[in-house]
Amino acid sequence: MSGKCVFLGTGGSMGIPVIGCSCDVCHSDNPKNRRLRPSIVVEIEGKTLLVDPGPDVRQQALQFGVDAIDGVLITHAHNDHIAGIDELRVYYMWRKQPIPLLMSRESYYDIAQRFPYIFHKDERSQGLIANFDVQLIEGERGTARFLDLDIGYCSYEQAGMKVNGFRFGDFAYVSDIRVFPETIYEDLKGVANLVVSALRFSPSPLHFSVDEAIAFADRVGAKRAWLTHIAHELEHDSASAKLPDHVRIAYDGLEVPF
Repeated sequence: MSGKCVFLGTGGSMGIPVIGCSCDVCHSDNPKNRRLRPSIVVEIEGKTLLVDPGPDVRQQALQFGVDAIDGVLITHAHNDHIAGIDELRVYYMWRKQPIPLLMSRESYYDIAQRFPYIFHKDERSQGLIANFDVQLIEGERGTARFLDLDIGYCSYEQAGMKVNGFRFGDFAYVSDIRVFPETIYEDLKGVANLVVSALRFSPSPLHFSVDEAIAFADRVGAKRAWLTHIAHELEHDSASAKLPDHVRIAYDGLEVPF
């Protein structure tokens, strides 16, 4: 299974620049320090999959030419990962059919309460609202058959909320990880390209630090690791200079083949 990952957003929950912040990173001229909220597109076997329609998804789609999608995956229901789900109605309008959506039962219950009109057909809408064909992930780990693709998944938690990591062949996307079971290393065995969140160098109660993310990637055995969900405490160039050769800081627009 081969494909390509395009990073649509690599920032933390506030994005970079942060509103009202006067730090050097938020006022940097380096485009790699301008980060939208975390999201990727995976292009694989002729399919285009969007992972996490956050609050910047419209801007991301226009900026990076995401004119069509075949399906959507949700890691979890925090606002910076799903707040733009209503923006996906334009894809429904072009498709004229529901958009396949893969997520956990826990994420579905949360999102359906916040966006009830999206998941219930309404004769009065005349097809103008987003509709989804929801496929629920069963259990904590395994493989889901989605759009005729075998997509691996694992589960962990962040601040008590269930989060799913996804695997496509030897590529895996593991964001917003803090508390996790030891079985995750079995789920990620053989992953050569790992995307993992790392907020900053200093510790965080909700995310890996850079050093923790590197240690995690090394235990997984990844040949290459890409750090995402970056806070404004990390300046791209200076932070990159401190990393081992097999670990890089991702940036918006980066394309990674796998």
